[in-house]
Amino acid sequence: MTTDRDGTGEHSSSDRLLRTFARFIAAGYLIYLVMLFPEIVRTASFTASWWTPTSTVAVFGTGLAMAAASVAPDAKWVRIAAATASVTYLAAALTWWFAWNGTPDMNGMPLATFPGVAGLAAGCAFPGRLAFAYLAAAVSSVQIGQYALRSTLVDAPLFAELVFALVLCSVFLAATIGAFRTARILDATIDATHRQVSATAAVSARAVERERFDALIHDGVLSTLLAVARQGRTDGVVQQAKRTLAQLDSLRAHAVVTEFDASETVAHLRSAATTVDEHITVTVTVGAADSGRFSADAVRTLGAAVSEAVRNSVRHGGDDATRAVAIRVDDGLLDVVIRDDGSGFDPAHVPPHRLGIAVSIHGRMKSLAGGSSRLESAPGAGTTVQLSWTPQ
Repeated sequence: MTTDRDGTGEHSSSDRLLRTFARFIAAGYLIYLVMLFPEIVRTASFTASWWTPTSTVAVFGTGLAMAAASVAPDAKWVRIAAATASVTYLAAALTWWFAWNGTPDMNGMPLATFPGVAGLAAGCAFPGRLAFAYLAAAVSSVQIGQYALRSTLVDAPLFAELVFALVLCSVFLAATIGAFRTARILDATIDATHRQVSATAAVSARAVERERFDALIHDGVLSTLLAVARQGRTDGVVQQAKRTLAQLDSLRAHAVVTEFDASETVAHLRSAATTVDEHITVTVTVGAADSGRFSADAVRTLGAAVSEAVRNSVRHGGDDATRAVAIRVDDGLLDVVIRDDGSGFDPAHVPPHRLGIAVSIHGRMKSLAGGSSRLESAPGAGTTVQLSWTPQ
């Protein structure tokens, strides 16, 4: 299975919950079809010849279609299928009045048995208030029809049955809407956490870099001044002063110049991998335009993602896994591929709270303009991580 920085191949909590509900609701439609089919056949004579086959195929067909929509790559098809199923149920309930021939029946209409299932479909497709309004309309339509069928044979209070059915169905619909709201909150929290962790990591990296520069400047300057105070103008002090000035010029250049050349870029990326695993195999391909310059921030971000990918491989790939890194540096392009032949995993089943891949790899590259990341893995088939950057 494959995941990339834009989320292809992996779904939000809301989408995963929506797909689960779609399959559950489709199963409900199938169960009711099997249970009610004899009753549907028996009551077909109470309506016009066109209504029973048309409504049965339409209502149960659209309900079962939610299961098919749940495997589509885009979750919008689940919502479309759910909206279609709920609207179809209400349309069948309303057209029943035009198809009914007036024959009474003690058992009532089969359609009145499962308005709650159609209400759950509405909960998957519509906002909360609209879903409850739909449920009220659907329950009212079938309960009034039920009353019309049974009123001459059974003394049943319409209002009591209507309220009971509406309250019972509303409980399940409220639970559904609450679950979707919780999933949306979870998605928003995870997104905010990803952004915060990425921002914190970037700030931390810059702070560490500044501290290192400050320490080098402080130590060099302090050491030279102390040497001058103690020894005066000697050849050794002069050489030390020159070295300190060269160091200061170098640090100042690093503070102003925000680019690496090809050799510096390769050295940084190689170090990012070998620091984590000193035995890792690193291959380098430098294009013809090897004099190109690359953003220092981009190289550092790419290096941090490389380190995390290698670190994940060391932790989870297995003791016998071998790892390799392929670095390609070309004019306007950096590309790093990290592969291992380890145990692999299913990216779709990584828990949302595990931030190593989502934040330290995909999140880092997503926050980098021109950056992209792609992960391929399957149980027993190893893992490949591709990191790329092109200037924008």
